[in-house]
Amino acid sequence: MTNQTTAGPRLHLNLAGLSKTDYRGNPSTLCQGCGHNSIASQIISACYELNIVPEDLVKFSGIGCSSKSPTYFLNRSFGFNGLHGRMPSLATGALFADHTVKGLGVSGDGDTASIGMGQFKHILRRNMRMVYIVENNGVYGLTKGQFSATAEIGLQLKGQGTNPYMPVDIAWEALVGRASFVARSFAGDPKQVKELIKAALSHNGVALLDIISPCVTFNNRDDAVHSYAWGKEHEVALHELSYVPPAEEIMVDYDEGEVTEVTMHDGSKIILKKLDQSYDPTDRAQAMRMLEEANANNWLVTGLIYIDPTRPSMLDIYNLTDTPLNRLPEEKLRPPRETLEAINNLMF
Repeated sequence: MTNQTTAGPRLHLNLAGLSKTDYRGNPSTLCQGCGHNSIASQIISACYELNIVPEDLVKFSGIGCSSKSPTYFLNRSFGFNGLHGRMPSLATGALFADHTVKGLGVSGDGDTASIGMGQFKHILRRNMRMVYIVENNGVYGLTKGQFSATAEIGLQLKGQGTNPYMPVDIAWEALVGRASFVARSFAGDPKQVKELIKAALSHNGVALLDIISPCVTFNNRDDAVHSYAWGKEHEVALHELSYVPPAEEIMVDYDEGEVTEVTMHDGSKIILKKLDQSYDPTDRAQAMRMLEEANANNWLVTGLIYIDPTRPSMLDIYNLTDTPLNRLPEEKLRPPRETLEAINNLMF
């Protein structure tokens, strides 16, 4: 009598010894076809390909459909779903307490560009070391489709009327706010989304990704700026984008076009192969002009808009101890009695 075994599907493990299944989350409860689900899938792929151990990454979110999406990726990672618009301060406190983990915040156009605009601006200028993804659909999907701050002027939605206000351009606001990494993408372009997430995860500072993510329930009319049809018709890529980890050999085909190479703080590189236009993502003034031109011409410009890999992060500025603050013993955190008495004697 012989024992027979049935071989199951072979798991492909990354350099961390993990399969792609180890990066997944719970089944999505969002609408079928929602762009947020596509973004979650690319976060899973990016972290798997970068060999990130899920326990070394912390997820943050606020309130809204977008802020539910961290449930759908990286089940093994710690996460915190905070108050509406308050995700940046929550992330700042957690990442200050433990600078050894990567931070990934997911927000929405309402969570960021309305109630959270003040916190958004301050985390940009402080350059906290984290990825900040805005899943931008132009509506408040969780509360039945009211216009958000990023909805285009003149947009007409059933039950809401016509939007009379100029929209907030999240990428433009990030540039004005002195973000050190600004990119825009479209949920219908998964390859670009994945490469931008990989580059953002390797940036030493705040990496803002404004991702147009269509709401198939409330804002997917073919003529709406945040729809799949409009995005596919109007998307203009700045460049072809490839992320090259530091351990891999860099190979570029120079015959296909001019190549721009940006070195990240960890030694990894972003390879940008220019398309029709000559564009330098390290030139902030050019980035501002490009966005103004894109808005005037009704273009959805995607790709890496701006990067400054040399600017110190908030954690660098404070010169934190090698041991994370949340693991320091009490005797290291509390000044001795003699020091407190000496301070009091100087003051009084």
